[in-house]
Amino acid sequence: MRRGTNLKYSLDWTVVGIYLFLIVFGWLNIYGASYDFDQSSIFDFSNRAGKQFVWVLTAVGLAGVILLLDWRLYNYFAYLFYGFVILLLIATIFLATDVKGSRSWLVFGPVSFQPAELAKTATALALARFMGSYKFQIRSWKDLVPLGMFIFLPMVLIVLQRETGSALVFLAFLLMFYREGMDGIVLLLGVLAVVLFVLSIGFSEVPIQENSGTLGMVLSMLLILVVQYVYALFFNNHGREATWLLLSVIGIAAISYVLNIWFPINYDYIAIGVVAASSIYWFIISRLKHNKGYLAVMWITIGSILFCLSADYLFDNVLEPHQQTRIKVLLNMEEDLRGAGYNVNQSKIAIGSGGLFGKGYLNGTQTKLKYVPEQDTDFIFCTVGEEWGFVGSTIVLLIYLWLLLRIIRIAERQNTAFNRVYAYCVASVFFFHLMVNIGMVIGLMPVIGIPLPFLSYGGSSLWSFTLMLFILLRLDAARKLY
Repeated sequence: MRRGTNLKYSLDWTVVGIYLFLIVFGWLNIYGASYDFDQSSIFDFSNRAGKQFVWVLTAVGLAGVILLLDWRLYNYFAYLFYGFVILLLIATIFLATDVKGSRSWLVFGPVSFQPAELAKTATALALARFMGSYKFQIRSWKDLVPLGMFIFLPMVLIVLQRETGSALVFLAFLLMFYREGMDGIVLLLGVLAVVLFVLSIGFSEVPIQENSGTLGMVLSMLLILVVQYVYALFFNNHGREATWLLLSVIGIAAISYVLNIWFPINYDYIAIGVVAASSIYWFIISRLKHNKGYLAVMWITIGSILFCLSADYLFDNVLEPHQQTRIKVLLNMEEDLRGAGYNVNQSKIAIGSGGLFGKGYLNGTQTKLKYVPEQDTDFIFCTVGEEWGFVGSTIVLLIYLWLLLRIIRIAERQNTAFNRVYAYCVASVFFFHLMVNIGMVIGLMPVIGIPLPFLSYGGSSLWSFTLMLFILLRLDAARKLY
């Protein structure tokens, strides 16, 4: 075999090295998180460190098998694998046992397995297969419909298993769509929706004046107007139209304030009315200027109004009570240090107590006294912060950054759309897990219960990330063959 196509020479050994470091470091920290002074060995199979050691060995074995298989199999059987996982997710809804309110785990004797973890790899392969077809491009919203179905189906099935956190991970695939040609407006709309939701819920109980509306609705409507103004002024060079809109809003606000001295006025209705009128304004501008961009602004404005009006309903009727409490704690609407906010509060205490260089391996007092629940799974990073300190935590984050940048480099050097799309799916999923897991540990994200790649305890997540990463490495190693 030629040197250029030999697996020994074509495999990205840098990524392999990072992978081995992370799984070993994760195993050591799982031992640190579950360690007590009566334990004598890290290989004691009655505790989680011993069990994780078995998962690490099997994960390395799985990685080897993936590398030995023909690289063409991952393309040929992508749809079949996806279909199998969908059937597995459906079966899980009916067969899984209840674990902490979730029905997402299939139990086979002493081994528990979570099919939702496998669904991420299956979805990535299916998307890569579909988008890698001849001359496929994302040119319009119609092209996104079948792609959305690939993502939406496993998301719904996972939500039915009461695993909302795992379902949200599938939104990470939108980042890959952006790389493959999706208009950036979709991501901006996603960010706008999140900000509007936070404003609508976070300030929903803050009155402007007595019986005069809430700050949440007024701020939400103000944000929509700001977005309109920025679009018209900086992206479409229509400063005159933007100025008229700005002056009109200021005038209406001033008149409302003055009238409120004599007559009680609900500022919510005024704000909604002004934004609704602005949508008509942009419709007229779109006709006069023959600019379809303003027509899009009109529809986005109407959609934003409806979203803000329905935010309370979604919050109260769609989210579970414990999810509502977590969001309220995150937004400082409630302070529940003994309930929903307990995990995050103890996690921040543990990380802060580590100082610059940490307390030393196996010397974390918060860890040893079990103050942080789930500290070897979802909250494993607080063990890193306490025992390895700010320096150690920073090094771990830099290694993760190195891994992400390496995956992106692999993606950009691929010769086929299938490989490139799959690589960006892997990068997107890893980025989402890192952002959300570390964000929730330090109190910047709501606690939704997703693992930290390669560090958190659990065979399902370790196998899933290993499968996803080493399929990419196998595809990359074979790129010189075509």
